[in-house]
Amino acid sequence: MPAIARLASRLRAEPPGPGGAGGDPGGDHVLDAAWTRQPGVAAPKPAAVLVGLVNRPEPTVILTRRSTALRRHSGQIAFPGGRMDPSDPSPLAAALREAEEEIGLDRALVRPLGYLDAYLSGSGYLVVPVVAQVEPGFELRLNPFEVDEAFEVPLAFLMDESNHELHAREWNGRIRQYHAMPYERHYIWGVTAGILRNLFERYHQP
Repeated sequence: MPAIARLASRLRAEPPGPGGAGGDPGGDHVLDAAWTRQPGVAAPKPAAVLVGLVNRPEPTVILTRRSTALRRHSGQIAFPGGRMDPSDPSPLAAALREAEEEIGLDRALVRPLGYLDAYLSGSGYLVVPVVAQVEPGFELRLNPFEVDEAFEVPLAFLMDESNHELHAREWNGRIRQYHAMPYERHYIWGVTAGILRNLFERYHQP
């Protein structure tokens, strides 16, 4: 079975979290139960990201490098996406809107496939990953205020567990563990790597 079709058959049909399918979210707390999210953050804020699978002979995943001018998470590798606006009727709508705003991805080339598990970030966001097939031939237009670079990573690389690493660093006096998937000159880690790990688990489930 082709890789994208295999994944599509293993995704949630409805978005997880409030108003969607049940189940506990994944997140930073899974690897370190004592480190959930930053102190002072109350109820998590809803967010959505687009896990875009480019329909090439060898499928790829679209990722971005956030602008170094941003105040938070600058220079990190991320999916197109962000906080849901009150005007967004669904996580899908938010993910498509953010992908258009950040990298100029034409939603006419995007076919939603389903959802991964929600991801609770340490910075206080409940992220819904929207998985979609993206037809090649798109021309991206990066928003320089948000994104420094957009690039593609082979799906086969990300679905190979030998490329998954468990790293650790000190944060606020604690040792924090997190997933990492270094690819060429890009350091994929944290929330992005955690979501990709969930994609990997779905891909390889019986």
